[in-house]
Amino acid sequence: MTSVRTIVRVANVTKTFQLGKIAVHALKGVDLEIPTGQYVSIMGPSGSGKSTLFNMIGGLDKPSTGKVFIDEVDISQLDAYELAWLRCRKIGYIFQTFNIIQVMTALENVTLPMTFAGMRSERATEKGMELLELVGLADRFQHKPFELSGGQQQRVAIARALANDPAIILADEPTGNLDLSTGEEIITLLKNLSHERGVTIISATHDIKMLNVSDQVVWIRDGRIDKIESREELTISVGRIDARAGA
Repeated sequence: MTSVRTIVRVANVTKTFQLGKIAVHALKGVDLEIPTGQYVSIMGPSGSGKSTLFNMIGGLDKPSTGKVFIDEVDISQLDAYELAWLRCRKIGYIFQTFNIIQVMTALENVTLPMTFAGMRSERATEKGMELLELVGLADRFQHKPFELSGGQQQRVAIARALANDPAIILADEPTGNLDLSTGEEIITLLKNLSHERGVTIISATHDIKMLNVSDQVVWIRDGRIDKIESREELTISVGRIDARAGA
């Protein structure tokens, strides 16, 4: 039987922020392992530490104590150049506010990470069109963000996240600014990408629709992991989920 490789490992991570004279303990000793190719949702009330943990995994912040490993590389020990290299090639990011560049076309937004990675212009354009085709936007490649709907902008962001064939996609509230039906389309698209490409997708979210596609749900409460449930273990009870997820 083939063993499942661990792509993300969080070991006894704490994070303390200093707000004036007050120390805020956002994470209080978190241990977590995420297997490659899984769709994992990190859920919890506002202020639970969910976003802080997400930022640690993405190398967007460093722990006060403990370690974060991506493919067994301790990213907390990397210098700024090494961390930028890892983020460019190993991790794709999707944000709630899309974060695509307003003066660039859809194709230019998607090819930008490839340019940073040193890919030739012709190959970047070819691959960018392939990715826009993948997310159903090949016919909009010359459109700028103001000419696209919210759902279309998020599809551009997903295509951009795939630009350098990352092992991990980090999605921060990817449906937060979308209507119900568009949000469901984006969730389905992400799930299909996880299955078809073997990409590990880690989403920090309040959206309980994520439960329908998640392989694992990591519940965070008061800076600690409250519970980890596989898809088979989830109890789909709206009242219970609402109570856990918070708002």
